[in-house]
Amino acid sequence: MAKIAFILLCHKDPDAIIEQANMLTTKGDCIAIHFDARAKPAHFQKIKTALSDNPNVTFAKKRVKCGWGEWSLVQATLHAVEAACEAFPRATHFYMLSGDCAAIKSANYAHDFLDAEDADYIESFDFFDSNWIKTGIKEERLIYRHFLNERKHKRAFYASMAIQEKLGLTRKIPEDLQIQIGSQWWCLRRRTIEAILEFTRQRRDVMKFFRSTWIPDETFFQTLVRHLIPETEIHARTLTFLMFSDYGMPVTFYNDHYDLLLSQNYLFARKISPEAHELKERLGKMYAASDMQFQISNEGRNLFKFLTGRGRIGRRFASRFWETESTLGRDRELMIVVCKKWHVAKRLNARIRQHTDVPAIDYLFNEDSTDLPDLGGIQARLHKRMRHRRALLRMLFEYHGNDRLLICVDPANIELLQDFCGDRCITRLLEIQCDFNDDYLKGHAKRVGLAGEQTPEGNLSRLLPTIRRDINFESDQIRDAEFENHLILRQSDTAEHMAQQISRFLAVPHDTALDITQPDHLFAD
Repeated sequence: MAKIAFILLCHKDPDAIIEQANMLTTKGDCIAIHFDARAKPAHFQKIKTALSDNPNVTFAKKRVKCGWGEWSLVQATLHAVEAACEAFPRATHFYMLSGDCAAIKSANYAHDFLDAEDADYIESFDFFDSNWIKTGIKEERLIYRHFLNERKHKRAFYASMAIQEKLGLTRKIPEDLQIQIGSQWWCLRRRTIEAILEFTRQRRDVMKFFRSTWIPDETFFQTLVRHLIPETEIHARTLTFLMFSDYGMPVTFYNDHYDLLLSQNYLFARKISPEAHELKERLGKMYAASDMQFQISNEGRNLFKFLTGRGRIGRRFASRFWETESTLGRDRELMIVVCKKWHVAKRLNARIRQHTDVPAIDYLFNEDSTDLPDLGGIQARLHKRMRHRRALLRMLFEYHGNDRLLICVDPANIELLQDFCGDRCITRLLEIQCDFNDDYLKGHAKRVGLAGEQTPEGNLSRLLPTIRRDINFESDQIRDAEFENHLILRQSDTAEHMAQQISRFLAVPHDTALDITQPDHLFAD
């Protein structure tokens, strides 16, 4: 059975650290603590005294002063790992935590999870080829020597880097290493930890290199695990659930996040608010429970993106040059079916293809799997289609040899509609307004990743009003844009009225429009 040695790096709130250590050791696991040497000595003494009778707690023999982005964080981790290896010879896994972390699964669940597969869990992606680093310096982290903290000595930090660049003082990365990058919150097996410790004793050149890199806690363990362990024994993921805002700040969890956290496919979460006392208490009881059942839906990140995005409606960036560089053609007709229920628009498209010669394409800007001809690669990925959307439509006009083209667009893509309706070509919109019952909205939430099959019914019910308001808001945006040639087809319309709208939209005879709208299953769910 798995026995976890938690590696805890902390620097504040001694009462919370004592509580965290006692909770994590209640089911037979153990913990090694490194308390920042910058912290108050009285705080460290309080922690040692309170935990002195707990045989499953040990402390790093050496304490260092830690600074964000510095080698000191790696050194502190190594000191705690060494203490854990010595004090707990039966520990099978070593799990990296901070004082802001909390368990979101029971100890029994965590043990069963780690027993199920003989593997290490650590984010490790190629430093140069991946897009893991979103902002700031990249290769400069490695090729220059960093002895100053960028946060404390910003001007001197960048001046030092500029001098090294000017004098050509770049350095080589150790030739046998492929630098990896990822989250510092890992869970490694004992033999992996022992291999790393032996490596640190044998390879002084590598240690010297990493000591003067910037933010080495995101590269040191990640690189060494990939160097020492077969790829088949590594899962490039963290078992700690964490999210970041658009501004790179970690998302903080509060008392009302309990159900959300338990439904994620992770063992721990961070950051837990220091004020979330109720949440910590509930998570502590859950961790010690023996009969907990977990419904994993794992929609946390998508749900966060969806809900926070509602507050940013109206943010508009300037159009890219490739979006506006040329027209689709004055004499061409672009017909756009706008519908939230994609299956309804696809049924209408199929009928239009059956009764007219108009090329009708499904949601090419929303679905990666939309059937498209080979256009030299521009159609290969959604981001390429969106980025080069006008060029893509021009190529589709030419491919089909037709000056008329019909596409489907989700009503959320208001900027796409504004772009196309602002073109010199003749553009017509047919907005299909469907009825949305609760069952459909629940299915929609699952399809777009806001919920999963195991999401509790209560969570879904609380989410439905937000989704319904969002759908109504999208329709209001389209109406407020006052597009020319904007036609509306409602689910409650009579067959005759539907035919009139289809006739105007497609510029086809009324009888043809009647044939297109003839099936009574168009709006069936």
